[in-house]
Amino acid sequence: MVTASKQNAPADPALTSALWTQELGREHGFEPLVVEGRLPSSLRGTLYRNGPGQFGQFGKRYTHPFEGDGATTAIRIADGKALGASRIHASAGLVRERAAGKLLYGLAAPWRRRVRNAIKNDQKNTANTNVMMWQGRLFALMEAARPTELDPTDLSTIGETDLGGVIAAHFSAHPHHVPARRATYNFGLEYGRVTRLHLYELPDAGAPRRLHAIELAGPPMLHDFIATDTHLIFFISPVRIDLPRMLLQLGTFDKLFRWRPEHGTEILCVPIDRPADYTRFTVEAFYQWHFANAFTRGNELVVDYVRYRDFQSFYDIGAAGVGSDTRELLADGILHRATIDLGRQTLRSEQISERGCEFPTVAPADSGREHAITYAVLGQLEGIGAIDGRGAISSHDVLGDERITEPLYVDGHLLALCHAKDRAYVAVYDATRIPDGPVAKIHIDHHVPITFHGTFVPG
Repeated sequence: MVTASKQNAPADPALTSALWTQELGREHGFEPLVVEGRLPSSLRGTLYRNGPGQFGQFGKRYTHPFEGDGATTAIRIADGKALGASRIHASAGLVRERAAGKLLYGLAAPWRRRVRNAIKNDQKNTANTNVMMWQGRLFALMEAARPTELDPTDLSTIGETDLGGVIAAHFSAHPHHVPARRATYNFGLEYGRVTRLHLYELPDAGAPRRLHAIELAGPPMLHDFIATDTHLIFFISPVRIDLPRMLLQLGTFDKLFRWRPEHGTEILCVPIDRPADYTRFTVEAFYQWHFANAFTRGNELVVDYVRYRDFQSFYDIGAAGVGSDTRELLADGILHRATIDLGRQTLRSEQISERGCEFPTVAPADSGREHAITYAVLGQLEGIGAIDGRGAISSHDVLGDERITEPLYVDGHLLALCHAKDRAYVAVYDATRIPDGPVAKIHIDHHVPITFHGTFVPG
């Protein structure tokens, strides 16, 4: 069953490509924004969104959108009004490049420089994937680096941090808050002769701590995980980093990863209170970018996630970054529910919905516990929807010259940043009446490239 507004034609490849190639229109601090419609009086706080803000420098393009220099766009909402700011993160690496007037990092830099960087473990922290607010501090995150702290008053870059020596190597871009435990959990991979998975806990009050480290069979690309009130759950798909190619800095970014289905997907379930007593087993190969939520049910763990047959979507995103055909971009992701039997060490995965989707979320209060509704972007960023446990979808598609990204649930509403070629806006929906369209729009007068993830901070 689908309750929806009129659906648009398939995404225009040129329009979708612009999200992955056209740089941030301008940088600025907080300034008044035009509001169309009426913002709910209860909506007070700041929406933060993060993604690549520039895709090259000095006349050279980066080799993949995931190499883009991160940019945060923030929207402050209060009393029916809104202010907005957008800034590219001035990482130490980016500052050095600007001073030198040439590329020093990434796979578009000269080969000798790339090898030198690899030997010295000197890489640019692009901080281009997500935003986390923890104990009043704002951090921009990427897959393979430490957190980059930002000043929430103007989005200026403070710099990298290891949180007082707690972060051993990297800190993933996908932390998950578990309200029942009053803590945020995350992981980081440490590559070397042996790859280690480090687990972290950031309590709402008190000092952060490293929970445990687990050795992995190979060097995977591990994008996301999920947490219940009892377990941290990882689906470690058979995407392997080509370490020799990485050390020698050969080829483009997409050549650093290999899909190895013969390894299968490893299921790793870690009890938060007894992290050394983890359960691990392997099932047939599949891939996932993102999880919606998970919860504990007796001796079972139930996980909602967007499942792909393989890793092709990664290469499709790379093609979008060079302006190639993107008609299949993110078209194959399907919402699934996996049931993990810890005693029998089995995983059963069942399809929930039929329409392709990505960037799934739930209401923050439901994180780590059983939920009724999953919110997601539908199709090729064409609309958003609420999906119930039976697969029924209540949705709204944006206009044909627009695309929409990750919906966040805030006080009975959904907030989603919408993108067009030369402008953007935040769409505010009544979460119970999504097909009616936005109740308000907060307009940004310049282009904002694709944003992957973000957060809303009340207050």
